[in-house]
Amino acid sequence: MASLLKISSALRRQTLVAGARAGSSYAAAFRSALSNEPATEVTTLDSGLRVASESLPTNVATVALFLDAGARYEDKQNNGTANFFEHVAFKGTTKRSQSALEQEVESMGAQLEVKTGREQTVFTARCLSKDVPKAVEILADVVQNPKLDDADVKRAREVILGEIEQVDTDNLRKVVFNHLHSTAFQGTSLSNSVYGPSSNIKAIKADDLRGYVNTHFKAPRMVLAVAGDVRQAELEKLAEKHLGKVESTFDGKPPQLSPVRFTGSEVRVRDDSIPLAHVAVAVEGCGVNDSDALALSVASMLIGNWDRSFGGGVNNASKLAVASAHDKLCHNFRSFNKTYRDTGLWGIYFECDPLMCEDMLFNVQNEWMRLCTMVTDGEVERAKRQLKTHLLAELEGPYAICKDIGRQVLRSGRREALHDMERRLENVSAQNVRAVGMKYIFDRCPAVAAVGPVENLPDYMRVRSSMSWVRL
Repeated sequence: MASLLKISSALRRQTLVAGARAGSSYAAAFRSALSNEPATEVTTLDSGLRVASESLPTNVATVALFLDAGARYEDKQNNGTANFFEHVAFKGTTKRSQSALEQEVESMGAQLEVKTGREQTVFTARCLSKDVPKAVEILADVVQNPKLDDADVKRAREVILGEIEQVDTDNLRKVVFNHLHSTAFQGTSLSNSVYGPSSNIKAIKADDLRGYVNTHFKAPRMVLAVAGDVRQAELEKLAEKHLGKVESTFDGKPPQLSPVRFTGSEVRVRDDSIPLAHVAVAVEGCGVNDSDALALSVASMLIGNWDRSFGGGVNNASKLAVASAHDKLCHNFRSFNKTYRDTGLWGIYFECDPLMCEDMLFNVQNEWMRLCTMVTDGEVERAKRQLKTHLLAELEGPYAICKDIGRQVLRSGRREALHDMERRLENVSAQNVRAVGMKYIFDRCPAVAAVGPVENLPDYMRVRSSMSWVRL
């Protein structure tokens, strides 16, 4: 993998400076690098727990335990439970006190973290490769034997309520995306926020957390992923030893993802005391394993991202970035393609001055319509090279690789090799991009979320009417 990373770094430099001239030499070097990629090994134990690893020539490793648990598996009554458990997970177990756990981790020079999302919860340990057995044992102890002391639950409740208040005031981007999910997927579990409402947080008790663990922490819903100087056979033995007692049967029906429904709609929170308008506009995308997912990622890369701090805005390949820099339409924008198991959100987020909302949105939708009808082969080739660069940059080091392994294995049971991805990406043409644009974007009802001084943002019917062009 070390050689791959060195080559990929060179490839990224080629992409930035060589442009279209790189052509076939770029493609050949890229394929040569990917052909040396280490294989990802995946084994399913008798209990249903999956063990996945990638052996890397490095002294550091990342161990992660992925679980099918998150805000999307919750309802209105228990929304926020998964995130609540995140805050008490490392407060000690029935075998280790909190101080003993912290001292043990510190003596290893390791780092522990847990993150909760809408569809997954991830427990991670970063350590030396020689300490992987110990890290696996610690993570197994944390998920199987949580202490869940009432005093710890009370302190965690205060912390979470403080975090919710801080996010509402200091992280408007996260606020906007929470609103975007709540309006786009209203009436379904995908509208749940990760934090949950304050009323739920105030009501959650230790018994609720124990019920959450007993319901979701089952072997078929877990993936043990490791990236570092490790061997798959050894990991299988460690998993059997430390996670072999995780139950594989459910009391009643196993938790299932409820069907989702996208609703074209909007939510606006007008607050003129905020200096900038924060706006997100999105249409319904596709699931992560859908055949259209890669073409939509290329389409998102075509729109690109831009910030006032970037140099050379008027010379940017993205036409929207050029317009933003030349006409001072916004302070920054970022196109996104968020994918979940069975649906997604494709759109853009931007921050702009109050009086520029209408002009910025006009340019965004104009570029979307152009993407659906007139995008060229040259633009798509450039976007494909940028996407390759982005994908490689996201896989530098054991931590990023481990996260990629766990996410893919948990969702689809396997990890797609980079050379397979590259081959699929090469097959994406301008015609494919225009086709997915017409399927997902053109004449579709968008979801809109806006926070701040948004009086100048066009009303929803005007936004909807601009999602198509009259064609003769």
